[in-house]
Amino acid sequence: MKIICNKADLVKGVSIVSKAVPSKTTMPILECILIDATTDIIRLTANDMELGIQTEIAGWIEDRGMIAIDARIFSEIVRKLPDNEITIETDENLQTVITCEKAKFDISGKPGDEFSYLPVIEKENSIEVSQFTLKELIRQTIFSISDSESNKMMGGELFEIKDNILRVVSLDGHRISIRKIELKEETEDKKLIVPGKTLIEISKILSGEAESMVNISYTSNHIVFEFDQTIVVSRLIEGEYFKIDQMLSSDYETKVRINKKELLNCIDRATLLIKEGDKKPIIIQIGDEWMELKIKSQIGSMNEEITIEKEGKDLMIGFNPKFLIDALRVIDDEEVTLYLMNAKAPCFIKDEEESYIYLILPVNFNAAV
Repeated sequence: MKIICNKADLVKGVSIVSKAVPSKTTMPILECILIDATTDIIRLTANDMELGIQTEIAGWIEDRGMIAIDARIFSEIVRKLPDNEITIETDENLQTVITCEKAKFDISGKPGDEFSYLPVIEKENSIEVSQFTLKELIRQTIFSISDSESNKMMGGELFEIKDNILRVVSLDGHRISIRKIELKEETEDKKLIVPGKTLIEISKILSGEAESMVNISYTSNHIVFEFDQTIVVSRLIEGEYFKIDQMLSSDYETKVRINKKELLNCIDRATLLIKEGDKKPIIIQIGDEWMELKIKSQIGSMNEEITIEKEGKDLMIGFNPKFLIDALRVIDDEEVTLYLMNAKAPCFIKDEEESYIYLILPVNFNAAV
């Protein structure tokens, strides 16, 4: 095999597929990137058996063939080569010569036919959304997945298609994040649980352009994302997702409308007094036209008042400040509305159309008052 390509194209391609290279594996071949130039297109592939990524790069194929090269070494080499054309050439003994200007690396590869190709997916159904939309859906929900190994379901996000609405849901036992968008084309109802790792890696690759589309197709076991000459294939998490609708309520006794930036900045300031790992709640006291936020820790205390519009009862309630910050940071609205029932019931932050819903459980604050 002999191929020639620009450094920038190769670095970008390697960076994309490297996201599917496992950090630990008992199969050395999976630590490699496959360079496939057996057709008229140069394709790079990585696969950790749960997540597989393939991308096409521009270049010239002088001799067809394929080779698997250690991903870490290959990535470091191409990144540090001069900004010029790179030639990759292999012989029948799988020795691979990588040259660029006066730099020349000689490394050993592995047979390409030993590599685990991406599974061929018989696409049953598909939807299409813009790169911008998908990137936003992930950004606005991914923070509330759980990284606990004991509950795989909480480590994924529910993609639910119903009545032509795509609803994306994540939860970690303390909070729920929900985003909804309307799909342009009619499609069958479906529920998929997509691993959080897959979505995090896809979000890094997406350009986020509103004009560029992502085709998302799926079967009962796999989901496939196709965009910008790149294919991402992921296994789905098996099982039944949590019954989210039973956790949502439209009842409230206190409704608060508040400037989002003011509230976010105030909570952000309060966290200056919390040491890492310290679980001090922020206490919120809601009056007629004001909301007072208080925090007390070993370092000191802080309190601040914000003007609000309120309907319903006065209330005092405590929250983990990080959970409020995470939700407020991803809401683009200038003002937000909080719906509360009592000091022990969840707080809902949502817009009128319910295109986003953030549910946050309160914490006991007796010790901090």
